[in-house]
Amino acid sequence: MDLSDKVSQLCLEVESSDKQGKREEYLGWRDYFMATAFLAAKRSKDPAYQVGACVVNNENKIVGIGYNGMPLGCSDDDFPWGKNTPSPLDNKHLYVCHAEMNAILNKNSADVRDCTIYVGLFPCNECAKIIIQSGIKEVIYMSDKNASKPTNVASKRMFDASGVKYWQYKPQHDKIEINFAKVDWEAMSPSK
Repeated sequence: MDLSDKVSQLCLEVESSDKQGKREEYLGWRDYFMATAFLAAKRSKDPAYQVGACVVNNENKIVGIGYNGMPLGCSDDDFPWGKNTPSPLDNKHLYVCHAEMNAILNKNSADVRDCTIYVGLFPCNECAKIIIQSGIKEVIYMSDKNASKPTNVASKRMFDASGVKYWQYKPQHDKIEINFAKVDWEAMSPSK
């Protein structure tokens, strides 16, 4: 094949790659919302658990995002992050706000009634109470590693009694990568 044949073939490949239909490899809604919860978790400074949550309404609009961290005004440097401490007052559990609580409190709408919450870790009993009281109807979680703990057993008991559905999500993708170095900023900017 000579050079002009290679150029012609390359031009045909470019033309055929100029698709008129929609892109097929996009994220589904559930992967998108769970990925958003996991991205929020990246903000957590907790050395043991980084959990994120994403609240979504029935129109597939995100209405709240949160991650586990200290309350507003409580410095991450001044409060403890340890779990197994000699003094109960040095235990993070007395201070840290869980991702579910923050996502509900950080809402950008009037309420979260009838919404779905996506969360990396199955909610504890305290978060389950907040979820139920806020009117959220469904919990979609990735991990239930604490399933046998009384806090999680109590959560399931309360969800069952109040009619909140919950189920473990299996992602469609093993990995979702955001690589800012590979973004073609020139292609995204408006032409002059």
